This record gives sequence, C-alpha cells and structure tokens, in this order.
Amino acid sequence: MEHLNGVGWIAAIIIGGLAGWFAEMFMKSNTGIFMNIILGIVGAIVLNAILAALNISLGVGWIAYLVTGFIGACILIAVGRMIRR
Repeated sequence: MEHLNGVGWIAAIIIGGLAGWFAEMFMKSNTGIFMNIILGIVGAIVLNAILAALNISLGVGWIAYLVTGFIGACILIAVGRMIRR
C-alpha cells in the first residue's frame, strides 16, 4: 500500500478533511464536508509537489500532512476565487 507523506490512505482522508475544514474556516469559504476532504488531500498533494520541485520538505507524518494540506487547500481556494472573478 502506498503512503502519502508518511500517512496511510484512511489517515490521509481524515487529516485531509481536517485540513480542508481549517482552510474553509480560515478563508471564510462555504464548502461542504466532501469538498473539505478533497481540498485538504489535493492541497497536500499539490503543495508537496511544489515543495519537492523547490527541494523543500516540511517533514513526514500527520502534522506535516495537516500543515501542507491546510496551506495547499488555502491556495486552491484562493485560485478558485480568482478564476470565478
């Protein structure tokens, strides 16, 4: 089984949901639980790819995944807002 940043798939869904929810609250967007999970997971994957390209690592484990998911989800929300305008 492949792991995401040192966490398993089930943990990635739970942590991604938390990261997306935190990003929703921080960015004052109005998304549902399913979109929070998607934003958190995709945000973590996107930000990890960006950081890897820049040769930067925030570490492994659930805290690093939560931080990258939160920051990545905030970026995705901001990009979504720019596209809609």
